[in-house]
Amino acid sequence: MTTSNGAPVEYSDISTLNERLIYNNYFMDSLTHFDRERIPERVVHAKGAGAFGYLVVTNDVTNYTKADFLSEVGKKTPVAVRFSLAGGERGSSDSTASGLRGFAVKFYTKEGNFDILGLNTPVFAIKDPVLFPDLIRALGRNPATNVPDSTTTWDFFTRYPETLNMFIRLFGNDGTPRGYRYMPGYGIHTYQIQNKYGDIYFVRYHFTPEHGKDSLTTDEASELGASDPDSFTRDLYEAVACGKRVSWKFGVQHLTPDQAFNSKIDVFDPTLELPFAEFPITPVGKLVLNKNPVNYFAEIEQLAFCPCNLVPGIDGAPDKLFEGRLFSYRDTQHYRLGVNSKKIKVNCPFETLARTYNRDGVAPVGDNGKNSPNYYENSFNGPVAYNDVNRSKLIKIKEGRANNFEQTAKVYLDMDDDEKSRVISNIVNGLGPAIDSLHDKAVNIFTDIEPDLGNRIRKGLEEFNRQSVCTMTLDKPPR
Repeated sequence: MTTSNGAPVEYSDISTLNERLIYNNYFMDSLTHFDRERIPERVVHAKGAGAFGYLVVTNDVTNYTKADFLSEVGKKTPVAVRFSLAGGERGSSDSTASGLRGFAVKFYTKEGNFDILGLNTPVFAIKDPVLFPDLIRALGRNPATNVPDSTTTWDFFTRYPETLNMFIRLFGNDGTPRGYRYMPGYGIHTYQIQNKYGDIYFVRYHFTPEHGKDSLTTDEASELGASDPDSFTRDLYEAVACGKRVSWKFGVQHLTPDQAFNSKIDVFDPTLELPFAEFPITPVGKLVLNKNPVNYFAEIEQLAFCPCNLVPGIDGAPDKLFEGRLFSYRDTQHYRLGVNSKKIKVNCPFETLARTYNRDGVAPVGDNGKNSPNYYENSFNGPVAYNDVNRSKLIKIKEGRANNFEQTAKVYLDMDDDEKSRVISNIVNGLGPAIDSLHDKAVNIFTDIEPDLGNRIRKGLEEFNRQSVCTMTLDKPPR
């Protein structure tokens, strides 16, 4: 055993009783490191689990994209995947009811790292990125009580009812998957891609669990949350360790420019789902996880994703939410991990050699570029930019207000009776403790979306209020 400086630790130094502490390098090394071993946790997606594996291409998509990692059938690309609970802190329960979850994939390609930062729902709650901090705060803890607050949550929902197209799914079966192995992933945005000739197309990314999509009941989720709050993390680790199948089909909804610009819906709106009847999923490959992290902190907690991690042939998405995420995720990783976060081993583009003019900053800096030039352009054989004469630029779109009541109604109507009842129960239990004025406002919105939905919520709230009054009466002390 040594200190972090490499000096051997003598046995007597392990005990500090009756010894001078400040001269004990083992004590000083241990305590000063311990006091600093926490880094800022993610503001969202703080609780997570992950594993490593590969993507293998099963279908030829070279007509649509020149991305090297998709260039031939049978090609394998190393990946890192992180699953997470979007809300709550690092100590939250994996199986928390009605929770949005993250599904993020890092592809280590020969042209650099490509990240898909997806969710377990095919839509997002908002399309205007300026609302994102407000959404997270409204769903979080009340600044006075420091506990989650139904009133702030439903105040936001009723002010921005486009959020309900995502949350009605989370109030149903999607909110409580049986585990990460049974959870689908969706890229949310409509990405622009292009082939080697500069012809552009558009896609939405989908990961479909080969185990089959499955959910917990409300009772099962509550029981797991109490008895084993790390059940999803444990299940993923044990499945990979035991060599079980942990895999997803990887596919895309594919659109030509003509289809994208003439569709009945705004295909670039991340709060809307692309109709599968109109845009079926085209198979691309298979995502397989077969290796666990050796050290969670080093390989999963420090695993950093950003929509800005793109590769030639995948241009990103033209919507404002994606553009906002380009900044927010980069800024988050710089804050949490430092400006050299891509030099942390798990974030390195190890399938290629990074050649930048970036220097210095908080460690790790690696060899810091050695003695190569640190400015561009230069006369000393430093790296130079390449020129792709066929490359098309990312399109610009004009965005309006979100309008997705029709989709929200369809999601509800397509549910079976059990899931509808679950949705009503979850909405009533979440909305019930909020102030009365929000009850009325929410019922009116749900009625506009779908009359049966609004009527059942109204009746559920009436029963909730009766039970609350009864409980309050019973709890009163005798006179």
